[in-house]
Amino acid sequence: MKPNAILVVTSLLSILLLTLHVTDDIVRGISKAESSNIALVVLAVLLYATLVLPERRSGHVVMLLIGLFAAGMPVIHMRGAHYPEIARSAGGFFFVWTLWALGGLGGATFLLSARGLWNLQRGRTP
Repeated sequence: MKPNAILVVTSLLSILLLTLHVTDDIVRGISKAESSNIALVVLAVLLYATLVLPERRSGHVVMLLIGLFAAGMPVIHMRGAHYPEIARSAGGFFFVWTLWALGGLGGATFLLSARGLWNLQRGRTP
């Protein structure tokens, strides 16, 4: 499998888990449940860059940001004062599992996109 194909898959999975996690945050009352067209535009841009621009520098930069956001999500949530009680609540397994999956997958996405950017800068095909 080509490195860019792996990067696209990890990026798409990171986006999927990020959307599931944000939805879980809204359902639990951690985030506000408000209509947000900006969030939908951001999601569309992230998906577009991942699917249409995987060979370009701009696509790699967007996927690097996706990896950074995904990897940072567990760091933010696990430091929260209410994390232990959320983990023990109904649906806590899913909440914690998505954090772990986001951390690992986001880290891999970040590293793969950084590697792709490095290769693009050096003039190599990823």
